[in-house]
Amino acid sequence: MELAFIPSPSRGVLYLGPIPLRGYAFCIIIGVFVAVWLGNKRWVARGGRAGTVADIAVWAVPFGLVGGRLYHVITDYELYFSEGRDWVDAFKIWEGGLGIWGAIALGALGAWIGCRRRGIPLPAYADAVAPGIALAQAIGRWGNWFNQELYGKPTDLPWALEITSSADGRVPGTYHPTFLYESLWCIGVALLVIWADRRFRLGHGRAFALYVAAYCAGRGWIEYMRVDDAHHILGLRLNVWTAIFVFLLAVAYLVVSAKTRPGREAVVEPGAGGEATADGKTDGETDGESKADGESTAGSEDKDDSEDKVGDADDESKNEAGSAKKT
Repeated sequence: MELAFIPSPSRGVLYLGPIPLRGYAFCIIIGVFVAVWLGNKRWVARGGRAGTVADIAVWAVPFGLVGGRLYHVITDYELYFSEGRDWVDAFKIWEGGLGIWGAIALGALGAWIGCRRRGIPLPAYADAVAPGIALAQAIGRWGNWFNQELYGKPTDLPWALEITSSADGRVPGTYHPTFLYESLWCIGVALLVIWADRRFRLGHGRAFALYVAAYCAGRGWIEYMRVDDAHHILGLRLNVWTAIFVFLLAVAYLVVSAKTRPGREAVVEPGAGGEATADGKTDGETDGESKADGESTAGSEDKDDSEDKVGDADDESKNEAGSAKKT
């Protein structure tokens, strides 16, 4: 007897007149806004200008969407180019189908272009936006819930996901909610990166590498639970192998970078001041305030000296006047 389960929405799109409002697209958009908002806060705290993260995201987000879609279409080409399929569906991104590996790869290329135009080091930017990307993934995964897709093996656990659709080969029933597992895992990854960055002052791309390694560690076992069609190599799904390979690359970067470039960047954005101090002010602001205080003190001392000289001159004039009167 099923005591509890997570219900799936009866449909993933609502219509506002002729305008379709798709849950999958909403989750992606909200995730992008959260990533930019958190990335901006972290960038400003590192000494960068407010708005820079959003300016670079104008390049990174479109590249990321194209990269994510390309990875999905290439690795699941039979869904679009096999007999009986319409290749035009490959462009219907709103129906679902984004590969995080392609999104990060091409998104990084877009971010590099944006950073280069602003004279900003890409690793510093990547460190700032890393937790936000993890949160964006956590939110974006709920788009799979709207589409009733990417679930795991059958289960009768209280948190099982109920699938009601029978389209595209689905079998109605209750399954492991792998979308929920990955969403919760990504939230944990974001918190881990924020904590580690504060504790160890990660720099030169190491916060981003930690995000990649931690995400891959979770994606590996979550991917293993999924039952949707996928290409297999030596008995493992393609995305499991991708997660293992990318995990090893991220760990190698963490180790090598820590030895070759220890510490954190002193300046992340030219002309924006230094890194934020404990009281929330940047180094540039602190120096400027100190200089202003020095100038004010010097000005006060000069004023006092002038007043003393005027007073001495008045005393001398009075003495001379008194002497002349006596004579």
